[in-house]
Amino acid sequence: MNSPASSAGPAPGGKPKGRHPDKALSAAFVRAAPPGRYCDGNTLYLFVQRSGARSWVQRLVIRGRRRDLGLGSVALVSLAEARVTARANRKLAREGGDPMAERRRAQDVPSFAEAAARVLEQKQAGWRSEKHASDWMASLHRYAFPRIGKVAVSEVTSADLLEILSPIWYTKAATARVVLQRIRSVLDWAVAMEFRTGNPCDRLRPVLGSQHRVIRHMRALPHREVASAIRAVRGSSRSAAGPLAFEFLVLTVARWGEVRWAEWEEIDDDARVWTVPAARMKAKREHRVPLCPRALEILARARKLDGHSPFVFSRGGAKPLSEKTLRRLLHRHEIGAVPHGFRSSFRDWAAENTDHPREVVEAALAHVVQNKVEAAYRRTDLFERRRHLMNDWAAYLADDRVRRA
Repeated sequence: MNSPASSAGPAPGGKPKGRHPDKALSAAFVRAAPPGRYCDGNTLYLFVQRSGARSWVQRLVIRGRRRDLGLGSVALVSLAEARVTARANRKLAREGGDPMAERRRAQDVPSFAEAAARVLEQKQAGWRSEKHASDWMASLHRYAFPRIGKVAVSEVTSADLLEILSPIWYTKAATARVVLQRIRSVLDWAVAMEFRTGNPCDRLRPVLGSQHRVIRHMRALPHREVASAIRAVRGSSRSAAGPLAFEFLVLTVARWGEVRWAEWEEIDDDARVWTVPAARMKAKREHRVPLCPRALEILARARKLDGHSPFVFSRGGAKPLSEKTLRRLLHRHEIGAVPHGFRSSFRDWAAENTDHPREVVEAALAHVVQNKVEAAYRRTDLFERRRHLMNDWAAYLADDRVRRA
């Protein structure tokens, strides 16, 4: 074949012999070449199909593997442009880079909002609360998306993040920390997906400054006032489920999420045990709760309210009580505590008024043993000792002297 390519090597489709060709093709040959593959040099080939379609292909060794990269149609990419691209790709590959990954990043980089949606989809399967998923995205919608929602996740800068966080860093300190944490999660995902090489969140703390965080404990009642709170709430609501759930929460010192989603299949009346599955526990471990006589009475009353619901405390049918039910109930009766605070009341009572060992009290609260060695050797949940503790707690709340305090 009498062509620039034929002088540089074998017939079309073969591997050139002798010296490696360099700029072996001409623009005229590119337009008129018959079907075949022709080497221009620097790993660049012209590929002509039988249909007459012409395109550029580059053959490279990328991280030890031979790969063919399409560089585009001859109609869109000139010979000179193809040579520039091929040279840049070859240099990147020889330095250990991946031209194909670079191209994917350039073509498929999502916006920050799109990346956030993908991160949420990945994370929410492991979350216990659907509300947390909506809150997670809502905070980004409010604070981050107006500034960077449409910006490619690879182009978000520390300057962008300072614009988002500076106005709320001191005025809404807790919110600002949450927003920063969620932005960091999105950008960590972008780094893992190789859309960017670093996370600009890492440079923000020294610039934003210290918030001088003050630890604020959840509001709790002194244990001497808990019996009065139960008496105030008992039978005071239009729906009996709320007061029953409140008293059950206090007697079992469980978390509100554990009580709210409690199902009848978890209750064993004969054994006087409520078994909370691991999926609903903070420590992700199954927790057995001994039920005192008063707790069993509450369960009996709850069955009469709606025996067809799978939930122990329901608002009718297959719906558990609202997350805000107890907070509203306590607020209505001007009780200065939050539902979680009654665990603190119990803890103070056990320390001040009883001789029950600390490890039994901590086990009743389903707290994780912090000492790794101790945790490795402790195989018991101290259940029977916890039953005595919880019976003493119920007796204390029913004591007339406490009720009159």
